[in-house]
Amino acid sequence: MRFRPSPRQLEYFVALAGSLHFGQAAASCNVSQPTLSSQFKLLEDQLGSALLERGSGAIRLTAAGERLLPLARRALEDLDEIVTAAQAGQANLGGLIRLGVSPTFGPYFMPRLLPALKSEYPGLELYIREDRPNSLEEGLAAGIFDCILTPDITPSDQWAAKVLCRETVLLAVPRSHPLAGLEVVPVSMLQDEKLLALGQGYRLHDDVQALARTAGADFRQDYEGTSLDALRQMASIGMGLALFPAAYIASEFGKEPDLVLKRVEGMAMQRLIYLVWRRGSARTDHFEKLLDLALQTARGMNVEGVSVEPG
Repeated sequence: MRFRPSPRQLEYFVALAGSLHFGQAAASCNVSQPTLSSQFKLLEDQLGSALLERGSGAIRLTAAGERLLPLARRALEDLDEIVTAAQAGQANLGGLIRLGVSPTFGPYFMPRLLPALKSEYPGLELYIREDRPNSLEEGLAAGIFDCILTPDITPSDQWAAKVLCRETVLLAVPRSHPLAGLEVVPVSMLQDEKLLALGQGYRLHDDVQALARTAGADFRQDYEGTSLDALRQMASIGMGLALFPAAYIASEFGKEPDLVLKRVEGMAMQRLIYLVWRRGSARTDHFEKLLDLALQTARGMNVEGVSVEPG
């Protein structure tokens, strides 16, 4: 019969990987250190592979341990999902949803969604964490998140990715800039212009890079913004031009007198926002109900440049 690690052994492994200290891992698992050590050694023996390197100094994961850690986290998450789905049922979407959101969309959408969620599912606890889209995908794969709200997800067979809305992206130009008087900015007129972007890991970083490549513009990687607010402030003092999505524009540009917004001719300046969860999740019904409520919220936003497909 093939050996299968027990959930407790996997918990010990994940705790050790997190603390790299046997005493701290044992305390977090509410067991004695000898119990944890013996069970972890048994796990390594049964797997036929060392998961930790033990020396006179600090311990660390072996290459095998690095490979197995995300699988162990995922296995524990799947067990949690089974218990949650069985116990909580549909009344409150499983009782808890750990939702990762992109900081370029979540802060301008979640305040609209949360009241509807609270009204529809009063027993639901929602844990929300903002992070860059690439980190959100990694967290979803590792079981840190149950689902994520993110722009332009990387295609993968492991995701169930459902479109929430389509969002227009516009170019912000200082009022004193020569391009400010144009109704629409031709791509050719961006040649040699300085384009500002968020840091790597954001989809808007990739969008600006693509625009700079097409237009022959100067992609200012030495002036990357840490947030859309920082990017707006840099653009407003003439450090360069920048791209902004519609929901952010509706929320924040009413107090920005120094920038004007322009469409770029010949470029598909828009992005799709997705709700994403792991394909085959035991909680798919929960996430589909969350999506339905999010779609209703997006349809009711009445924000120019944010649209939901009919259906």
